[in-house]
Amino acid sequence: MGKFINPFTDVGFKRIFGQEISKPVLITFLNSLLEGERRILDLKLLDKEQTGESADDRSLIYDVYCEVEGGERIIVEMQNRSQPFFKNRSIYYAARAISNQGVPGLSWNYGDVKAVYLIAFLNFTRSDISTDFRTDVGLVDMQHQTLFSDKMRLIFLQLPYFTKEVDDCETIFEKLIYVLKHMDVLQRMPWLAQDAVFQKLASIADVASLSKQERLAYDENLRKYRDTVAVMEGQYIEGMEKGMAKGMAKGMAKGLAEGKLEVARSMKANGVPDEQISLYTGLTPAEIEMI
Repeated sequence: MGKFINPFTDVGFKRIFGQEISKPVLITFLNSLLEGERRILDLKLLDKEQTGESADDRSLIYDVYCEVEGGERIIVEMQNRSQPFFKNRSIYYAARAISNQGVPGLSWNYGDVKAVYLIAFLNFTRSDISTDFRTDVGLVDMQHQTLFSDKMRLIFLQLPYFTKEVDDCETIFEKLIYVLKHMDVLQRMPWLAQDAVFQKLASIADVASLSKQERLAYDENLRKYRDTVAVMEGQYIEGMEKGMAKGMAKGMAKGLAEGKLEVARSMKANGVPDEQISLYTGLTPAEIEMI
């Protein structure tokens, strides 16, 4: 067991960003993310469960949902497994946070709609989003390439693309991303003497600070997270074995090619990022896209 909690678990992520005591960490992160655009002085955490507008609508639950001065809403999500329609899901989540601002009655005229930001930490990569660590999406006038509206903003942070080491991190944003990505293996919190946010982070993320009930919930979350990783690795091994078996029957060259495709299909079906599939199989992105 590491010294600090694993932020990729539900309990860990919500402890770091989704409780009253952790608001200074969340505010510092948001200000570093949006540096040069705005500065947040305070925020309030909102009910994470968003009920449907009718009995037939499904409810949804955000990881972290908050409102800042001015009324803008910010959704912060952590995702561990790749999903084929993740972009659509993100748009839907943001759109629900916009539509839920509506007020019953004829007097409401849409003039008080507040901006919604969705910030997604992705513990995987998706080529249909981008091949960059950070991707910012807004509503743009396609003809003139100008901002059409600031009411919806999607920011995707693909953690596998963040490759900076501790000595390479210069900004608070880079340092926070480094800590989040490596927190479960850190033996001490870096930059403790440089910024109070890392002192705060060290205190709330220390496994020893968990209550007995919190520790039980965290251990269960950690087990599920490790099971997910193990299943993905198992699917890769199983696909490789099937591919090799077919290869023995159909000839080395042809079988090896089919084996790679079998592995790629299995990995893709289980949400493994295209970049990792390419690394393991040697298939090109175009070949993987056609599977």
